[in-house]
Amino acid sequence: MGWRLLAPAVFVLAGVLFITSMVSSQGTDLRAGRYDDLDSLANSQARDLAGIRARAADLSAQVDRLSKEAGSAADDPAQRKAGRLAGPAGLEPVTGPGVTITLDDAPDDAIEATTGDVSELLVHQQDIQAVVNALWAGGAEAMTIQGQRVVATTGIKCVGNTVVLHGVPYSPPYRISAIGPTQTMLSTVSASPYIQFYLEVVRQSGLGWDVKEKPVLHLPGYDGATDLEFARPATAARG
Repeated sequence: MGWRLLAPAVFVLAGVLFITSMVSSQGTDLRAGRYDDLDSLANSQARDLAGIRARAADLSAQVDRLSKEAGSAADDPAQRKAGRLAGPAGLEPVTGPGVTITLDDAPDDAIEATTGDVSELLVHQQDIQAVVNALWAGGAEAMTIQGQRVVATTGIKCVGNTVVLHGVPYSPPYRISAIGPTQTMLSTVSASPYIQFYLEVVRQSGLGWDVKEKPVLHLPGYDGATDLEFARPATAARG
């Protein structure tokens, strides 16, 4: 008889716990599965942050428009000077001939079959930086990595099997586009000792490397934060 009296109480308690769980989760999974695909996670975070950056850029544009309507931008010498420097600083879009160089990891089967150091079959930040430096040395006037404009405060960081640029994680392939004297840029890229070593690994292990000349490239202006997070102007540091 005891279990007959106990059974209804157990059912009632289970119902209360079920309802409590439903209310607490609000229709979501209380134990969401972890991400096993780092590339998908990186791309998802990149899309989320890109949306936030787009919203911030839109709000910044509204502030600029309202400032101009109020006449403050036209009357402030500092604002006029800042406007003249926007182009050289990479804050304005540019169009012109150039090149696009794409770096990619070796194919999956080559990575799985290797008995050596797997990292040699992956693209690293120093590989991207070598291409960027060679393009600048060749007279590049403007540049993007993964569609993001490269400016003076741009940093390239390798985190796991992704590269972080302006706080956004990206997975390969990595596309670097530069506007400038095409042939001179290609010459400096070919002459770079680091890139020559990289191309040797390309021939041996199948690392991705692709170079395309572009008669017209459209590169966006940088629309992120321009404040220095750690560095300080030299004059301020001396003071």
